[in-house]
Amino acid sequence: MIGSGAPQWISDLMDTLGAPGAGLAIALENLFPPLPSEVILPLAGFAASTGRMSLVAALLWTTAGSVVGALALYGVGALLGRERTVAIAARLPLVKVSDIERTEAWFLRHGTKAVLFGRMIPVFRSLISVPAGVERMPLPVFLGLTTLGSAIWNTVFVLAGYALGDNWQDVTGYVSAYSKVVLVGAVLAVLLFVGRRVVRPGAGRRRG
Repeated sequence: MIGSGAPQWISDLMDTLGAPGAGLAIALENLFPPLPSEVILPLAGFAASTGRMSLVAALLWTTAGSVVGALALYGVGALLGRERTVAIAARLPLVKVSDIERTEAWFLRHGTKAVLFGRMIPVFRSLISVPAGVERMPLPVFLGLTTLGSAIWNTVFVLAGYALGDNWQDVTGYVSAYSKVVLVGAVLAVLLFVGRRVVRPGAGRRRG
C-alpha cells in the first residue's frame, strides 16, 4: 500500500499501475475538481521516494494526465460554443449579456495569461479550459500553456511529496489554506457582483 492518508482508490490505482495510475488520477481530477490533486501529487512523489515508481515518470505522467483532462474540458467548451454559452448565461438570474461580453473581451485580451496561471489556482485550474474552448483559443497555444502551467504545478507538489517522504501529507495542509483563500476571494467577488445587480438591475443588451 503506497499511502494510508489518500482515498483508497487512488492508492490502489498507483499500486496497480504505477506512474500511469497517477496520471490517470490527475486526468480524472481535472474533470472532477473535488478530487484532491493536493493529495494525488504528493502521494505520487512519496511513491517515487520509495522506489515504487520513477520520479521522472511521476512528473511526466501526472503532467500528461493534466493535459488530457484539460483538453477534454476544452472540447466541451468548443462544442458548447459562444452562442449556446450566451443563451445559457442569459437565462441565469442577475446575469446580463453585457457581462458575458465583457468577460469575453477580457479573455480575448488576457486569455494566454489566464490559461497559464489559472493552471496553478485550485478549482479554476480545471474550469479555465472551458472558456478557452468556447473562444476557440488556437489548440497549439492552449496545449503549450496548459503543459507549462501543469508541469510547474505538478512538479512543486510531486517534489514536495518526494522530499517529505512519510510526511507527504503535510503538503495538504498548506494547499488547503491556499485553497480557502482563493475560494473566499471568489465568494466575495460573487457577492459583490450580486450586490451590484440588486442595486442596479437591468436586462443588459445582446450583441448583434
